[in-house]
Amino acid sequence: MKLRKNVIMVALAALVAVAALLVYAPTNTVAASDKLPDPEAEAAQGRTGPKVLYDAAATPKLVQRILKMIVLTAQTGEIEEMRAVLESNELKPMVAAKHIDDPIAYWKAQSVDGTGRDILASMLDMLSTGFVLKGKGDTGMYIWPYFAEVDLRTLTPREQVELYRLVPPQQAKAMLASGEYTGYRLGVAPNGIWHYFLK
Repeated sequence: MKLRKNVIMVALAALVAVAALLVYAPTNTVAASDKLPDPEAEAAQGRTGPKVLYDAAATPKLVQRILKMIVLTAQTGEIEEMRAVLESNELKPMVAAKHIDDPIAYWKAQSVDGTGRDILASMLDMLSTGFVLKGKGDTGMYIWPYFAEVDLRTLTPREQVELYRLVPPQQAKAMLASGEYTGYRLGVAPNGIWHYFLK
């Protein structure tokens, strides 16, 4: 009798274990009907123009190098420190539509308090957003933010939030209405040369 009881208990335990495996075992197959649509992704994919990228670590090593230099220098809060970054560049990046001999002095003059710290903040904010690669090979250009290369009227709600994080609300509203981004933009070639930071 005792042996029969033990056999029954073992059998029940085995059934419970099998049931648990069936319920909790991971599966690699998902039915098509179980996949929820992503309106944001679909809207972004349907837009024409260069693909929006977010992984700066996937850019060429020379691009990563100059980006790191810009970010680390901007984080110091001392715009004069950016002079060394400019001098390490093969050419002075454009900072305005006209030629500027001293970008540091120009940035200070453009800043709200003469220190240029709001300019440095703009650099950091911009480099934290998505970007695009426009063109190919030696003529290509990595451009931040991606808003500079897309019609802002096609932005998804998620992308609009990114824009509001980058520029003041009233400016963002005007840009969304016109479809054109008018804020700062930064361009770095695949060979690591910093070409411009301007509006």
